[in-house]
Amino acid sequence: MGKARIKCERIDQKMNKEMTSKFFEALTDLEKENNIGSDILIEKIKSGIEKAIKKDYPYCENIRVDIDPVTGKLDIRILKEVMDVMYVDDPDNEIFLDEAKVYDPNIKVGDMVEIPLDPAKFGRVAAQNAKQSIKHDIKDFERARLIEQYHDKEHECVSATVQKVEPATQNAILTIDKNEVYLVRNEQIPGETLKAGDIVKVYVVGIANPDRKPSIKISRTHRELVKRLFELEVPEIADGTVEVKAISRVAGARSKIAVYSKDPNVDAVGACIGPRKSRITSVVNELKGEKIDVINWCEDPAQFIAKALAPAEVINVVLSEEEGVRECRVTVPDNQLSLAIGNKGQNAKLAAGLTGYKIDIVSESSAKAEAADDEN
Repeated sequence: MGKARIKCERIDQKMNKEMTSKFFEALTDLEKENNIGSDILIEKIKSGIEKAIKKDYPYCENIRVDIDPVTGKLDIRILKEVMDVMYVDDPDNEIFLDEAKVYDPNIKVGDMVEIPLDPAKFGRVAAQNAKQSIKHDIKDFERARLIEQYHDKEHECVSATVQKVEPATQNAILTIDKNEVYLVRNEQIPGETLKAGDIVKVYVVGIANPDRKPSIKISRTHRELVKRLFELEVPEIADGTVEVKAISRVAGARSKIAVYSKDPNVDAVGACIGPRKSRITSVVNELKGEKIDVINWCEDPAQFIAKALAPAEVINVVLSEEEGVRECRVTVPDNQLSLAIGNKGQNAKLAAGLTGYKIDIVSESSAKAEAADDEN
């Protein structure tokens, strides 16, 4: 019996010497790589090892895994109840007293004896199961952590640092709170060239595939980015005095933003432009020179459409609605027609996006000619 106990102790010592140092080195690496607290990571690893043991000991009810990174101790044991009969009913969970004394000479009937596991008994398959289980648990934790971390940032504007731009695709890898996030090329502002080290503002559109492999979708072309940037620059918007009513955007070219002041003493447009255009200039610079028109929102649709077509002058607006589609016919001076339509129809497109109306723009002379034809 004494020789058996000595053999058991040697197995235990061998396990600690051969496995412990490498195990805790791997534990430290996992903690750094995954940015997971050691306490949480240890619980995940314990669970993974217990699942692996269950593969070899499926009917064992009591397994104990102790991991102490402070003392560098890794202890894996099976617990069995000590019985006073040689042939126990449940050998997976019960053990005869004389056999139990190999592990603890002072053990008594009714006690739970702790049997250290020989790492060799795990085998390569069991070790692989433990590894896969731990990786799966860590992925689950990372998914939950990512969703929790970005839940409050969803639909917000955040700062991100450019780490790398892929030459072939021009997709950029950015870091936000130590997490790498892809900014794909079609979500970058047309014409901008990102470089490693650049700090840019991005709009967090949302979390894709939250139940499987979550990823953060960010954008620099989203129209809401314009609103969030003005909130950062204009205190009156941040505190609710000035409200952003509508935004229309052609990223990299031009945006229109309609604002309204709840306080009659506050000029909504002036607040957005700022002293010496300082506030709007900050937004324009962040958007790489994108032009921004700020207009006063008004409740009357005709007046709002006229304002939305600025800088063009408007003579008349006629509203109509057919089959749920809101339309309007806008008359402008002859010399203002190209300005109202804009380059490649951009001004008219932005005004339509801002107001929600399909806009048909005609010159004053054309309108008069049509009116004369109708009379005849």
